[in-house]
Amino acid sequence: MITVMLADDQALIRTAVAELVSHEPGFSVIGQAADGREAVAMARELRPDIVLMDIRMPVMDGIQATAAICADPQMAGTRVVILTTFEEDEFVLQALRAGASGFIGKGTEAGDLMNAIHTVHAGDALLSPRATKALIDRYVTPASKSAILIPDELALLTDREREILLLVGRGHSNAAIAADLVISPQTAKTHVNRMMSKLGAHDRAQLVIAAYESGLLVPGSA
Repeated sequence: MITVMLADDQALIRTAVAELVSHEPGFSVIGQAADGREAVAMARELRPDIVLMDIRMPVMDGIQATAAICADPQMAGTRVVILTTFEEDEFVLQALRAGASGFIGKGTEAGDLMNAIHTVHAGDALLSPRATKALIDRYVTPASKSAILIPDELALLTDREREILLLVGRGHSNAAIAADLVISPQTAKTHVNRMMSKLGAHDRAQLVIAAYESGLLVPGSA
């Protein structure tokens, strides 16, 4: 059973999403929060597998709430997916930096929403390469002060890991990386996990941003 928690200040949206999720086999909605502070407290108490997080909420916004959840070692098993609208692109990128595992539009079809939850629950980032590249091109400055990586930390990576980080930054899946480098998907996954550990990245989404902010990839070049 995949447990899901909702955080949105609009009761109508919470109710609608809860109805969609709870009627799918294998899913359970275990909590609903109306603001970011409540979301953090509820997540600490309930330890859901997935938090569907709105960005604009009172008391504490979704970016701050995401950062608090993702930084808490007691919630290492909880993944955050941002519920967003097109006009919130810049905030989505901030949420990914804070540790969110991906983002999905509020107008998404029920089946796509369930697939998204499954994807993140399986440990993958919910990142459309096209959508992520658009965000990167618009809002990321290479080697910015908010970078996950600093230049010296690139030295922590092996040549192979830097090669794989470049592919992750271009939106390649483990299977695609394995095909490109003629290695097994499990080996690709092991390299990705090792990079996250070395660089303190919460998940694959942060590796994508790190590839750009470290200067390894230049916006517009992928």
